Amino acid sequence: MRILTTALLAWLAASTPAQADVYISMSASGSIVLSNVHRPGRQYQQVIAEPNVTVAIGAQPQLITGMPYAELIAAAAQANDLPAALIHAVVQAESRYNPNARSPKGAGGLMQLMPGTARELGVSNVLDPAANLQGGARYLKKMLTLFDNDIELAVAAYNAGPEAVLSRGRVVPPFAETRRYVPTVLRQYRRLQGLALDAPL
Repeated sequence: MRILTTALLAWLAASTPAQADVYISMSASGSIVLSNVHRPGRQYQQVIAEPNVTVAIGAQPQLITGMPYAELIAAAAQANDLPAALIHAVVQAESRYNPNARSPKGAGGLMQLMPGTARELGVSNVLDPAANLQGGARYLKKMLTLFDNDIELAVAAYNAGPEAVLSRGRVVPPFAETRRYVPTVLRQYRRLQGLALDAPL
């Protein structure tokens, strides 16, 4: 029986990764019992441990640290009480980390600030990465406050303007660009946070 148990343990160890703890014990009749439940009063040996998901999620800050403008974005996030991952997601969608990006409508820089918005935020040079990120983060925080920390609506307002969201009863406006933009930003934000693609925000 000991040989059989050893062989079974070897087979379990060599098999594909498990998604839960697995325990092995001997029943009263002498047969081997495998279970993912550790019942009191029985002698068990754990043969497979469930992967530590916390470790995988905790690795996400390293991913953000290695991204462009990580230090400037971290500073803007801290100054405006925002997740750095959200700013990264907006920057990726707006400019793909190009500090010199210009849109046909006149928006510029990493977070694509419009001239009027830049003046309102006190950003004199939208092509200066630090100033642009601080200004864009302040504006994003303003949108989050306006929409009660609803990230989807705040991101929609960042793209289409707050009036476009408010005038439609606080829903994502039906503009083709905004309907593409919002899921793109939220998908990247979830990825950088280590969340499932359908995880609630």
